Amino acid sequence: MSEYVLEIKNVSKHFAGVKALDDVSFNIVKGSCHCLVGENGAGKSTLIKILTGAHKRTSGQVLYNGKEYNPNNTKEAMKAGIGCLFQELNVVEQLRVEENICLGLEDTKFGVIQKKGSNQKVFDVLKRIDKTIDPKQLIEELSVAKRQVVEMAKALAMDSDVIIMDEPTASLSEEEVRRLFEIISDLKKQGITIIYISHRLEEILELADYVTVLRDGHHIKTCPRSEINSRQDLIEMMIGKVIVEDYIPNKVDTSKKIIEVKGISNKKLKNVSFDLYQGEILGFYGLIGAGKTEIARAIFGADEFEGQVIVDGDAERINSPRKALRKGVALVPEERRTQGICTSLSIAVNTPMMNYKTVSKYGILSKLQQAKVARDYIAQIGTACRDENQSVAYLSGGNQQKVVLSKCLNAAPKVLLLDEPTRGVDVGAKQEIYAIIRRLVQQGCSAIVFSSELPEILGLCDRIGLLYEGELKKFLNNGDNVDSQEIMHVVTGGN
Repeated sequence: MSEYVLEIKNVSKHFAGVKALDDVSFNIVKGSCHCLVGENGAGKSTLIKILTGAHKRTSGQVLYNGKEYNPNNTKEAMKAGIGCLFQELNVVEQLRVEENICLGLEDTKFGVIQKKGSNQKVFDVLKRIDKTIDPKQLIEELSVAKRQVVEMAKALAMDSDVIIMDEPTASLSEEEVRRLFEIISDLKKQGITIIYISHRLEEILELADYVTVLRDGHHIKTCPRSEINSRQDLIEMMIGKVIVEDYIPNKVDTSKKIIEVKGISNKKLKNVSFDLYQGEILGFYGLIGAGKTEIARAIFGADEFEGQVIVDGDAERINSPRKALRKGVALVPEERRTQGICTSLSIAVNTPMMNYKTVSKYGILSKLQQAKVARDYIAQIGTACRDENQSVAYLSGGNQQKVVLSKCLNAAPKVLLLDEPTRGVDVGAKQEIYAIIRRLVQQGCSAIVFSSELPEILGLCDRIGLLYEGELKKFLNNGDNVDSQEIMHVVTGGN
């Protein structure tokens, strides 16, 4: 019988021409803690979704306990014995612990749920991992750490022998992290395999029996933890060689502050302060949960915060996107399909949404002017489409992003905030978007780019702010022999 619980053989996954995974092969030893590491976009989430039945692989093969494994959905994966503990917990707060654990697993007789047998299973499972949790307790009364234990108990109640943990410590205290590590150790002793994903490299080095590194959808290396000497070894495998030759310095006027951010704090951010100068492209880099999106949303007035944002010397509080737009601040959001565009509407309808004054007179909307504005931006930005009446839903990801940019540019911003501006677009569209951003800055706009892609930040931005868990840890001037390994050291929690 094979020593491997999972054998991943030449697995690839393509999305609309983009290779999220490209010919990935490695094995996972039974009863081990196998850690997956890599930058954002490396392919970790795609691989996990294939293993949990959320995605179908494009090609390749997965063997589970020596047999062909190809689940059609997450329910099939769980029944087969693969459970997943996601960062966003999947519990029903209004139900009791026992009810959450038994959801979908209830014993029935003539269609009636038989609680007695289910309760005994809950007691048995909780006894294995955490005796302090009362099965009768409501989920809403539990801490995040205890809720994670309930999620694990549910996986064990389904007789899972593989449990995937995706960033499980993101919301835990140090004491709760310690307890989670003890539970992982106990589960391994029971023969259960843990697949562990985290950006916190110290956790990887402490927990791992084996480590797999992914980069840009490719398998870089799988090895025992004993072969990794330091977090620096991991960083080198994760980032490879970063090319920064395409960085072009901008003419920044440091005598003129366009934005002053003073001590903004909220549930995620911790006393963040910085300035943006005329003609500057300022970059913020960090991993998932570092606070990039939260800074963008705070400046745009979409989230509440303590502190101050001063735009062009005006200290009036920005407490809504409408007020931000009036002050000349526009946002290209992280989630373009749900926050940046109305996919069911045409390019002509989407383009003027942030500034209807350009397409109306005396409050009356002109469809002719609407079409003209859209055509002008299609030509200016190079949006590939049939015409301005084409539905945005039928554009490629890169061209949808160009519509979002057109919408923001039509608002005539002094400051353009760009949150993950090239996520999900191909290489050609990326270069076109970079050129648009540079051209805007040359025309007098200033920009802040929030990105989890290090090559993007290094190639585009004049200064780089490094974020870790809601804190601005350091600023670097681009071009001053920037060390990509030092950057990774800081954003993964190194001192």
